[in-house]
Amino acid sequence: MDTPYGSASLPVWERPEPQPRAAPVPLSRAKIAATAIRVADAHGLDGLSVRKIAKELGVGPMRLYDYVLNRSELLDLMVDAVYARIAEAAQHAGQHPGWRATVLAIVHRTREAALDHEWFADLLGGRPHLGPHALAVGESTAAALSQAPGLRDIDDLQRALGVLNAFVVGALRREIAERRTARSTGTDESAWQAALGPYLTRMLETGRYPTVARLVVDGAHLDPEETFHHTLTTILDGLTSHPHT
Repeated sequence: MDTPYGSASLPVWERPEPQPRAAPVPLSRAKIAATAIRVADAHGLDGLSVRKIAKELGVGPMRLYDYVLNRSELLDLMVDAVYARIAEAAQHAGQHPGWRATVLAIVHRTREAALDHEWFADLLGGRPHLGPHALAVGESTAAALSQAPGLRDIDDLQRALGVLNAFVVGALRREIAERRTARSTGTDESAWQAALGPYLTRMLETGRYPTVARLVVDGAHLDPEETFHHTLTTILDGLTSHPHT
């Protein structure tokens, strides 16, 4: 059963791992998290269970409870393993000074990680991510943003982080939702347009939706990666100017 915050004596990050013991299959939290990530990549979070992970590892389910108390702790370990990959981008960006380059590197690596592990996007913006690698990414992001010329104090930094996080969560969830829909229905954009095109054409010909018509007729199909980058840089450009009061 999941344990509400505050009721556990120590979070998983601060509890020592069980002592190694003579067993056919040695375990560790890192090994359990890696296996859980493979299961979630293949079956999504709905297909994730302690029993399935134990089967993949070739051990009994009860052995896993020596390492994690519940499913929430398992998700915490999985999420922080993904943040370890994102943290590498922050470290590399730190070799080239500049707040903007650091933020761009972190956010783009976050997108790459979410596209590789779609379940990760499902967990963004919800349960707090407080593992050591998640905190390292948070520190690098906040430290970089604090150097933006348009931020005057801690309140500005909080607002900037809020805007950036809202964009990342929303953009990644939308992109992954579209990928999932295309996979599950077998319908790509061209098939969708062919199915609904006649209806949309009739509606636009009424003249009641002139701006939507311009978007449909004149708008190009935008590349997701380019659009993500363009919107991100637009946000960062806004942070370099002093806000209006």
